[in-house]
Order: sequence, then structure tokens, then C-alpha cells
Amino acid sequence: MRNLDNRKYTIALVFLLISVTFTVRLFYMQVVDGQWKERAAQISENKISTYPARGIVYDRNNVKIISNEIYYDIHVIPKQVKDVDSFKLAKLLDITIEKYSEKMAAAKDYSYRKSSEIVRQIPPNEFALIAPELYKYPGFFEVARTLRVYPKKIASHVLGYMNEASPADIEKDRYYKPGDYIGRSGIEKMYENYLRGQRGVKYYLQDAIGIPTSRYEDGKYDTLAVQGKNITLTLDWELQAYGEELMKNKLGSIVAIEPSTGEILAMISAPDYDPNLLVGRHLSKNYTKLQQDTLLPLYNRSISSKNPPGSTFKTLMALVGMQTGAITENSSFACNRSLSGCHNHPTARNVSDGVKMSCNPYFISLTRRIIQPGKVKSIFKDAALGMDVWAKHVKSFGIGEDLHTDLPSVVRGKVPTREYYDNEFPSKRNPYGQYRWAFSTIYSNSIGQGEVLTTPLEMANIAAAIANRGQFFYPHFIKEIEGEYLPDLYTNPVKTTIDTTYFRPVIDGMWRVVHEPGGTARRARIDSLNVCGKTGTAENFKMVHGKRIQMTDHSIFMAFAPKDNPQIAISVYVENSGFGGTWAAPIASLMIEKFIRGEISDKAKETRVLEANLIPDEDDYLKK
Repeated sequence: MRNLDNRKYTIALVFLLISVTFTVRLFYMQVVDGQWKERAAQISENKISTYPARGIVYDRNNVKIISNEIYYDIHVIPKQVKDVDSFKLAKLLDITIEKYSEKMAAAKDYSYRKSSEIVRQIPPNEFALIAPELYKYPGFFEVARTLRVYPKKIASHVLGYMNEASPADIEKDRYYKPGDYIGRSGIEKMYENYLRGQRGVKYYLQDAIGIPTSRYEDGKYDTLAVQGKNITLTLDWELQAYGEELMKNKLGSIVAIEPSTGEILAMISAPDYDPNLLVGRHLSKNYTKLQQDTLLPLYNRSISSKNPPGSTFKTLMALVGMQTGAITENSSFACNRSLSGCHNHPTARNVSDGVKMSCNPYFISLTRRIIQPGKVKSIFKDAALGMDVWAKHVKSFGIGEDLHTDLPSVVRGKVPTREYYDNEFPSKRNPYGQYRWAFSTIYSNSIGQGEVLTTPLEMANIAAAIANRGQFFYPHFIKEIEGEYLPDLYTNPVKTTIDTTYFRPVIDGMWRVVHEPGGTARRARIDSLNVCGKTGTAENFKMVHGKRIQMTDHSIFMAFAPKDNPQIAISVYVENSGFGGTWAAPIASLMIEKFIRGEISDKAKETRVLEANLIPDEDDYLKK
């Protein structure tokens, strides 16, 4: 009997110890050790990200140029699908029956009870045709999402586009997940971190097979998505739209800058395209079509094309000549056609005459004095020393330098240096080519033809620097970021190496180019408005069907206006269209008048430009 009592107490003690052990262990797992709590949460809770609306983009006058619009994805829960006419549904959704079958198979493989995407990014106008019919197809439903829309249909090269984040994007920035969208070019890419906002989180309870059943603790731990920051650009959308109209049926670019701030007022690359083509489910198809277009509508000529600047470069030669003491503003050179071809004009008596008449021998003669000043006995060593001085002054205007413009993929022009020519003229005895070249080898740089190359953006910046009498601000698009300060980079002026006093005769010559008889830009005149400009004509060679042929020259013009207190500086390139004064100059004048006055006084000039088709037929050149 005593043994039975002892056994009873032993068994009770064992049960007590087991209970205490389980209680302590459970307490440890639930309270002390967080990993078990997290594991339980993974089983019972479902975390769903909520996406913010992307920041809105405005032009300088607070006009909305990028906004958001509701698009629709079509999802399916396979278990709920009953008696669906697959052919009719595929036709309604504008996909092939093969694509529909492929998507349905993938959905079933994933889950019969959870939803899967069938079609994504249907625009509102297309969904309006689908919505009234969707009830006929049980198991199929729409999911709204926010995508970009470009209401003004302008500035495609500047604004850019978005597409799905790649594995490389996700690896680089853990913010992104598969299916997210990211700015891929233009402003959308450059200001991605501001525009994208911050995603939020919603927690749901889920059942044993993972289907959400209810909100976790009534949303106590949810976080709201934070909308992206709105930004304001320096673009004037009306000026931008007008420039795009002027450049229709033409190849080339326009860049317009406010000289006093460096703010880019317009940037046109022709041909362009409607930025809305690269939104929604047709993005891939449209992108491929644009990519295959031989006129390269995706190519931003304003920041990516490099061309000889032609005679526009003579303004810099005059400035460098005066700064180095090679000439004075009253230096005169004969129009010696043994040096270079030129057009009929009187002898240039001074810098202003030289700029106005665009005399090739004048600028070859003055540049010889800069690069080969005769300071040492050897003309080769003399040229090398002079080249160092020349390149330093030219680069100070931003050519070949980083202009810090807030667009991705901005290329730089080219200023040849002593090192460049050393590599160009090597010999067996002297593999580095030192002292094997002189001014006579490189004189074509004097008139903007040789190895000097500029981009349209750089050319507009040169016009701004001349307008400001020797300084410029880095050209930029950002005017304001919601809640942020504009970077100092864009508010501090950059000084050129040229003293202010030397700009007066060059600017006087640029004014005469437009306003006096014999000037090369009479088509740039605007009644009662002082325009200062310089024409350029650049030789143009191209490979066509494996042959290097000379195309019609590029028409170039740079200008600013008014002469005093300039409001706009501009460069215009019209490819394969002839002399600078023929097409680039009138286009620039129309842009200037549109910006300053808001309307065009010379309707005949405007009509001539709008109706012109200057896109060359390359086969015609081959026949010649």
C-alpha cells in the first residue's frame, strides 16, 4: 500500500516537472527568443507592400508635364474559373490564344486559390471596353495600378521613360522587387530616388494555404506609402512644343538656355516621339519599332551628337587671340585666299569685322599667332607650347569638359591637345610624335573644322558664356525639388579664362552678323529686338551602304538676345541642310521671339520653316 502511495507521488511529480518544462520552454520561445515569434508570424501573417504614387513633374510655369494615371492589370484565381470561352476572352484582352493558354498554365502551376496576373498595364481607354464584359468571366478581375502619363506629349528625350526593374537593378538597390518599375532614361532616371517615394506595408492574417483572411490587429502595424516628391523643371513647355513643331521633317537639335541662371528652357532632338508610347503594355513593341527606325528617334542629338562647330568657333578664336595678346580688337588681316577659300567681302579691319564677315583667312592668321607665336626657335616646339595655351582657354568655355547637366549619358565634345597630336604624328625614331607637327598641320581648327568637336548643348553654353561676358552656369533642368534646396553646383557661376573687356568687340560683330548688310544671318532678324548671332556650316561625311560620301553640310547657328540683359541663349543644328544662315538662323530667331514676346511677327518666315522637309534621301547621294 505504501509502495502504491509512493508511486502515485512519483508519477504526479513527473507530470508536474513535464508541465513546468513545457511552460518554461513555451515562455522562452514566445517571449525571450524572437526567432520563434517571427517564425509563427510568417505562418500566420501575410505582408503586402503598398506602392506610392510617383512624384508629379511641372514645367517652369507650374504646368503639369508628367503625371500619374490609373492603369489596370487583369488577374485570375484558377479555382473560380468556370465555363470560360478562352477564344472570346483572349480577343477581349487583345492577346493571342497561345499567350492566354501560357498564362493560365502558369497561374495553375502557381496556385489554384491565389491570384495570378494574366495581362498587365491596360490603359484606361482600352479598359473601358473590357470592363463591361469582364463579369461574364468568373475568376477574372481587375487590379488598379498607377503608371506615368505625359499630358503634353513633349520632350520625350528629356523626360525619359520607365520600365521594369532588372535583376541588376534589384541587386544594386534592395528597394526594388521583381515587377517594380524604375526610371530608365531622362529626368525619370536622373531623379528616380526623389520621384519614387517610399512604399508602405499592410499585414494580413492568412489561412493554412496562404490566402489572406483579415487585417492583422486591425492595421495597427501597417505603414502608409509616402508619395514621391514633386519636382519643377526649368523647361518652358510652350517653347519646347514650338521647337518640336519647327523641327518636324528635319534632323537636328535645338538647345535654349537662360544665360543668367543656366536653366535649360528647351531641348529638342529631331526626330522625336510621343513619350506616351513607352508606357503600358505596348511599351516593348513600341520601343522595338522606335529602335529600328533608321532616323534614330530614340537618339538624343542635343547631348549625344558631336560635330565640327564650323564658323561659330571663330568667336572663341577672337576671344583667345585678344586674351593671349596675339591680337588686339583693332588687328587687321588681309583676306588671303591662298590660306583658305572665302567669300567676297572687304578687308576685315578689326575683330568686329572679322566676326561679321566670317573671314576664314582672318581667323587662320590670328590663330597662327596664338599657337605659333615665335617665342622659341623651333616652330614645332613653339606650336606645342602655343597649343597648351590655346586648349586651356577653349576648354574654359566647357567644350570637352563636364557640364554637370542633370541628364544621363551626356557626351563631351573634343578639344585636341598637344598630347593628341603627339599620338597622331609618331615616327620610328620618335614614337610619341613630339615636335613633328606645327600650326600648318592643324590650321583647320581655326575655322571650326579640324579636330575640334562640340555638342549642341556645349554650343548653347558657349552662347550663354558670351552673353554673360565671360561666365556661365552649368546648364540644368532642375528648378525645384519639393522640400529640398537646389544644389550649389547650379547656383555658382563658372568663370572662363577670358577677361570681360574682350567680349565687347566679339558681341558687336555678332550683332552685325544679324543686323547689317553683308552679315551671314539676315534671316535671324527680328523687328525691334537686338539679336547677336554667329552662323556655322560644318562639312558632313557619312557611311552609306558601305561607302563614305559627302552629304550636304550641317546648318549651325548660335545666338543670344537681347544684346543687353540677355534672356535666352540658343544653338540650332539642322543636319544636311546647307549654310547656317539658310535654316538654323531663322529657326533660332523664331524660338527667340516666341520666348521673349510669346508670338511671331514674321508669319512668312514661320511658314517657310514649318513646311520645309529637310530629311535627305541617302540613295540620291549614292546616285551622284
